[in-house]
Amino acid sequence: MKPEELSQLTDEQLLEVAKNNKPSPVIDAFFIGFLIGIMVYGAVVSAWGFFSLVPLFLIYKFLKKPRQHEALIAELKKRGLK
Repeated sequence: MKPEELSQLTDEQLLEVAKNNKPSPVIDAFFIGFLIGIMVYGAVVSAWGFFSLVPLFLIYKFLKKPRQHEALIAELKKRGLK
């Protein structure tokens, strides 16, 4: 969620989002490594194209997730909920 969307939620809704949005760095690191492996394999067999861009997009999404969680924590602190 964007910070603007977070500021429009009620306290109860914000706490519910925080409860369901816990980061899992070990699982994220595993999937990022797996996706990098797919990209390396694609480079070795010279298979560049659409399927080499999909792992790049997914890696971007995994790396963006902690920033979204930080915005959620900042909103919780601003409201004095955590």
